[in-house]
Amino acid sequence: MDHHTLEEGTILNLDFKKLKKVARCEEDIIPAIAQDAHTGEVLIVGYANQKALDTARKENMATFWSTSRNELWIKGKTSGDYLEIIEICVNCEQNSILYKVVPRGKGACHTKNRDGKARSGCYYRTLLNESTLGFVNGKE
Repeated sequence: MDHHTLEEGTILNLDFKKLKKVARCEEDIIPAIAQDAHTGEVLIVGYANQKALDTARKENMATFWSTSRNELWIKGKTSGDYLEIIEICVNCEQNSILYKVVPRGKGACHTKNRDGKARSGCYYRTLLNESTLGFVNGKE
């Protein structure tokens, strides 16, 4: 499936093999979630290693470890759509982190809506039935 169909389409095609791919990245990582500190919207779910966490704390910008590119990814460093960290939370088992952020740019998702604007977050579609996705009002 091409990226446009995957990212803009309405056919459900979940990647249940993602964690197997992540396990092969050869980095010690944990899930890292970016959440809008004001609205509570979950913007991005990614992964962080120690370097990403250290960089996030130093730069005050949501930072992840890209498991597909195997490199540090400071969200917005090139696009300008960065996520300013207000607070970093750690879960009870210390195996995931939550970046509470304020978006500083046009949006957090790399995809764009029909008007060509970056979406506020990556969760812009809703599961309608077993095989169909739909766009949520206000997100498209």
